[in-house]
Parts: sequence; structure tokens; C-alpha cells
Amino acid sequence: MPSRNRVKQWAPGYAYHLYNRGNNKQNIFLDSEDYAVFINLLKRHLQKKQTTDKLGRQYKNWYGDIELLAYCLMPNHYHLLAFQRSENALTKLISSVTTSYAGYFNKKYNRVGRIFQDTFKASLIDEESYWQHISRYIHLNPKVWETWEWSSLPYYLDQKHSDWLRPKKVLSVFEGEDYLSFVGDYESHKEMLAELKFITAD
Repeated sequence: MPSRNRVKQWAPGYAYHLYNRGNNKQNIFLDSEDYAVFINLLKRHLQKKQTTDKLGRQYKNWYGDIELLAYCLMPNHYHLLAFQRSENALTKLISSVTTSYAGYFNKKYNRVGRIFQDTFKASLIDEESYWQHISRYIHLNPKVWETWEWSSLPYYLDQKHSDWLRPKKVLSVFEGEDYLSFVGDYESHKEMLAELKFITAD
């Protein structure tokens, strides 16, 4: 089951639901470029191929340490579901991504100060059977969830493929109807979704 949202110990071999929102609930993504930059920062650190900056310096690569299972970016917050193999790999990834994104955002919009409300929150998912429900909760965030451009749903529907977004761990514990029907059939799983919403509430 998911734990409450303040993880104090990061154990290898577990999945975590990570999320954060804008400072004072302000938007952190203002246009399509902003969404794309955040996704590219994840990709930079999680794809199999090592990447470098303009000076040829290698970016830290967590491909062997982290599997990003699902994501959804919303105007004022983000959700990630990830599995880590080494202790504290996820904290290092999120720190790198959000620090880089804040620098980009402040420069682009000529502002200063933090853009995220606080240190990101996380729930440990200690049962594999919950992975599919967390992924559904994440994908259902947008009202237009079926056509929302900034989520991992297309990877679950076999419409997109990559080595930095890896849904197989979730799909391997999935049973029954196809994934799209599973996500859309939230009426029969209101209690589960309500529990997840409680866990992720501030």
C-alpha cells in the first residue's frame, strides 16, 4: 500500500509516487515549451545513452538506478511514479531536474526566487498491486486525460516508446481489461482513488 507523503528513508527496490506544485499554488508550466523542457530534463538523466552539456561534460545518468514508470505534468504541479534500485537515487534525480528547471523558468520569465512550493513529497508504494492504481490516479489528473499531451498514457497504450519511460513493471501486474478501459473505469474504483487522493493531500 502507499505510505503517507513524507518519506524519510529511501529504500532500494521500491516504487515511489513523487509530486510537487508551484509556490503559492502558482503555475509552473506556462506554455508547451515549459512542459517539454521538464520532460527533456527527465529524459536527459534517465535515457540509456549518456548525454553531455555544451562543454562536453557528462550529465549524471540514472538509467540503471531508476525506472520512470509514469508521469503527468499539470499547469501547477507534477506527478511521477518511479522505481529505484539504489538508495537516494530518486532524491538526487528530482533535485537535479527541479534545480535545472527553476533556473530555466526564472531566466525565461525574468523572475527570481523558488518556483516550487517546498521540497517534493513522496509516498512509498510497498505493494506491486498498487502500482496500476497509482498510475491510473496519475493519468486521470487532467479533465481531458485521454488527449492530454503531457502524460505517459500514450506509452501505456503502445502509441509511444522510449528507454527513459518504462511502463512494463506496471503493465506486468495489470490484469483484466485493456489499460485504457481500466483508466476510464474509475467509477467502480472510487474508494481506491479517494484513498490515493487522501495520501497525496497536503
